[in-house]
Amino acid sequence: ALKAFQENPDFFDLIITDMTMPQITGDKLALDILQIKSDIPIILCTGFSEAITEEKAASMGIQGFIMKPFLIKDLEEKIDALLNT
Repeated sequence: ALKAFQENPDFFDLIITDMTMPQITGDKLALDILQIKSDIPIILCTGFSEAITEEKAASMGIQGFIMKPFLIKDLEEKIDALLNT
């Protein structure tokens, strides 16, 4: 995902990532992406995590935070709020 973003950052309007992924955490991915394009909206999804909170995510520049499990309706609302502000 990071390589694809690095190669063509203007192709992306929004990033949705999970906190727990192989090789990189969602917060690290978000920070790397924000270094390239600081205004891109990012939604970080997570279950219980001691490593990240909504407040910490916001302080890092991550505009959206959603706890799992979530309803698709909740994700839709979060996406709409970020893309239509």
